[in-house]
Amino acid sequence: MCTGRSGSSALIKACKHIDNYTSDHESLSRSFGSERFNYKDNHIEADNRLSWHLGQLNKLFGDTAFYVHLKRGRNEVALSFLNRFYTPESIVDSFCEGIRMTAPEKLSKEEQLEVCYDYIDTVHSNIEHFLIDKTNVMTISLENICDDFKLFWYKIGATGNLEQALKEFEVRHNNSVRRPLNLWYRFKLMVVREWRHIQMCIKPL
Repeated sequence: MCTGRSGSSALIKACKHIDNYTSDHESLSRSFGSERFNYKDNHIEADNRLSWHLGQLNKLFGDTAFYVHLKRGRNEVALSFLNRFYTPESIVDSFCEGIRMTAPEKLSKEEQLEVCYDYIDTVHSNIEHFLIDKTNVMTISLENICDDFKLFWYKIGATGNLEQALKEFEVRHNNSVRRPLNLWYRFKLMVVREWRHIQMCIKPL
């Protein structure tokens, strides 16, 4: 579990070198109902959206799962998320408009950065509260990823090629860069949001 922009893609790439576990990244994020959490036994899943399903996770898995809280420096995560506004399926964009009820395009860069910090703090608080009564818990820091991953490897009794797994952390995965379509996507969002606002204001005669 993590905020996103914390190395979860790299972590799963490394886990692909484990023989006795399957692993995937956000593999069921588009599923609904019981299928949303229908993970196989001996499976490692990284999904930053799980922090919004903690009640369901507790009912389904309770204290039987091994939980990992993946972290990265707060400032680095915030700056990375700042580049994700106006990107399709961006969680920080959705958090801003859906949870904070503020359209991102109406905010300054400084205000958008504050939204990023708020999102990060909210997710970490949710995860930390969820893990209070859990037994099998580990925090992995991206800044100490090689040492932490080795410990994770031994804690879960992983077998496979640890040396190859660690090499995955030498490669940048899922880089956060501004894409050319973002300006067009931003314009489209503005039009759609303004049209929704107009519709809400129109009263039938």
